[in-house]
Amino acid sequence: MATTSIGIEPLGDRVVVKPLTSEEKVSASGIIIPDTVDKEKPAKGKVVAVGPGRYDDGDLLPMGVKVGQTVMFSKYGYDEVKIDGVEYYILSESQILAVLSK
Repeated sequence: MATTSIGIEPLGDRVVVKPLTSEEKVSASGIIIPDTVDKEKPAKGKVVAVGPGRYDDGDLLPMGVKVGQTVMFSKYGYDEVKIDGVEYYILSESQILAVLSK
């Protein structure tokens, strides 16, 4: 496995995700909620690196996600890292809830 362009290589069944920035949030009544009020972490991101997979009874199980896919993930099951001022999340593949299609 080669090191990615961001300089990080996840191990095992871990995935590196760059969170997608959310657009302005608007309440049901049309009030714009600024980011300073709504501190909910994004639950979507783009996969930028994947590990080789996990071992089960000596067999390597391949990853189900690929670099470039947009995924939805659990909001509380990741570690935050900053590389060159850019925020990334490292999470286990089991924390990915869905792959989003365009």
